[in-house]
Amino acid sequence: MNKKLGRLEEVDIRELWAHEQFNFSNWLAKDENIELLNETVGLTLTDIDKEVYVGSYRCDLVAVDETTGIKIIIENQLDATNHDHLGKIITYASGLDANVVIWIVKEAREEHKSAIEWLNNNMVKEISFFLLEIHAYRIGDSLPAPKFEIIEKPNDFVKSTKSSKGDELSKTESERLNFWTEFNHVISENGKPFNIRKATTDHWYSVALGTSEAHISITLVNKDSNIGVDVYINDNKDLFDELYTQKEEIESKLGFPMEWERLDDKKASRIKYYIPGLNFNRQNNYPELMSEIINKVVIIRDVFKGYL
Repeated sequence: MNKKLGRLEEVDIRELWAHEQFNFSNWLAKDENIELLNETVGLTLTDIDKEVYVGSYRCDLVAVDETTGIKIIIENQLDATNHDHLGKIITYASGLDANVVIWIVKEAREEHKSAIEWLNNNMVKEISFFLLEIHAYRIGDSLPAPKFEIIEKPNDFVKSTKSSKGDELSKTESERLNFWTEFNHVISENGKPFNIRKATTDHWYSVALGTSEAHISITLVNKDSNIGVDVYINDNKDLFDELYTQKEEIESKLGFPMEWERLDDKKASRIKYYIPGLNFNRQNNYPELMSEIINKVVIIRDVFKGYL
């Protein structure tokens, strides 16, 4: 029997948000909606501020990436891109010392696509530009569903295929990039239990914990043949000490022990679990390792969220 299928119709976003400043920005600043943007760009935005002044201008939204602490600015334009807004995002990036610029528009013109591509290819690698279009769709009489579409984004290939010394990738950097790329595939296959991060040559991969005070860090330590999954506390010894007083209760809920490292000579502290078996030269156990990482990350996240 043939099933009746609906037809996807695009909705004019101006019917949903008449004004980008008072309607769209307020909508986007809500947790459930900023999460939609997070999934699109691979960030974990928190601490959202609206209408932040830069001289006599006002940036629509300013946020912080929870796991890295970098500053992000968001400029909304429910219209076709224009030179005025292009100039504004550069002004805001400079005035607010932002690391990531996200420009959300109704329609991206070719000249502005080229401009964002040029900025990503020629700016220092610490500054990245995203150009996104916002669309909305419905099927029949259903509620309209918003969807972000990436038009231009940082050139990850260029930024990920050079080492910190500017040379071609070392074998270790190449293996890390390969590991995280495969890891992202496994996360997707497991239903995305946490946000996917961009695959890089770094030895670490961050997962949000719901607070800017701490996050989960997955670390590849090939020389020791293990993978660390740890709660990384950025700069708060009091928080570490408070958690340590509940160590037995926490580990009972986890179902496994962790190594508690206060690191008195450093700002950061960490609570670590090790998974053995990493070997860049023998990768046949990667599927099992990655599944184990995801399992431990989810357990650690769910337990520690109750104490943070």
